Amino acid sequence: MNKKPAEKIRILALLEILEEWTDEDHPLASQELLALLDKQGIAAGRKTIYRDISALRAHGIDILFTRRPKAGFFLAARRFEPPEVRLLMDAVQAAPFLTEKKTEELMRKLSGLMSAGQAEAAEGKTHINLRPKFENEEIYYTIDAVNRAISQKKKISFLYRHHVIRGNRITQDEGRRFLISPYALIWDSDKYYLAGNYEKYDDVSVYRMDRMKRAELSMQDVRPFTEVSEYRERFDAADYAAKTFHLYHGDLQTVSLHCSEDALEPLLDKFGDGLSIFSRRDGFFNVRVRVFVGEGLVEWLLQYGDRITVLAPKALREQVTERVRRIGEAYGF
Repeated sequence: MNKKPAEKIRILALLEILEEWTDEDHPLASQELLALLDKQGIAAGRKTIYRDISALRAHGIDILFTRRPKAGFFLAARRFEPPEVRLLMDAVQAAPFLTEKKTEELMRKLSGLMSAGQAEAAEGKTHINLRPKFENEEIYYTIDAVNRAISQKKKISFLYRHHVIRGNRITQDEGRRFLISPYALIWDSDKYYLAGNYEKYDDVSVYRMDRMKRAELSMQDVRPFTEVSEYRERFDAADYAAKTFHLYHGDLQTVSLHCSEDALEPLLDKFGDGLSIFSRRDGFFNVRVRVFVGEGLVEWLLQYGDRITVLAPKALREQVTERVRRIGEAYGF
């Protein structure tokens, strides 16, 4: 026999109470469950509670009874465990492309995946070196539009804006409209990028999502990424990000580097299995790696000083040397 509407409402309300208020450390006795149902205008008795919990268990809901820290029922399994929710919350807080408003909205929603007790315990547990949040409230719409364009293999149009100085005030310009063949979304260095092809060039460029405005799906088909990249079966976003520096693109070349052994960790962080060590001596080792050679690579190398130096190609070594010379002149050396 089908359950009456009132019974269905009561069971759903009971499940919501268990989800919101209970966990292993915060069980609720039957009388407490009845009181919370009563606040919603739902009358029930102890036998009804037991019967409804049995029905939920039969449906696969993991509800347990415990006597510690007190006697009561609690929801034992959730779609996301507290550590998983905490990781998601930390990522949201650390993402500068999300505005303060969007961050607060997402944090509230993520807290709802835990019990009230778990959410309170998790609050403020992680210190994040937060950067200022950007102010583009269109970010959700932009991400959705780009995802649909990638899925449907259509080009996407958007205004791309840059910060400029006008007088003594920093503001954004009016923007320039681009029509892009989108291939992938990439999260790199706490920024969100679109990797795609601008129709005037035969390469892959990247565009920051927080600088996009008025994104519109085009009816034009994308240009195949096989025409503008080394990839054939699929556009490998992870590989592309690993070979670029700050997502500056350039010519793909084999670069040889002379590195001190204390530079191993940052090299592994950047290249992972892409490193190929071909010699080692006196606390130093030499590696080869395939990367996009451009301005981003020069900037990345400079931060490591004499810990990572260029052996080849010669043009890159000269480019780094010239940058070091100019820095020295700027500081009066």
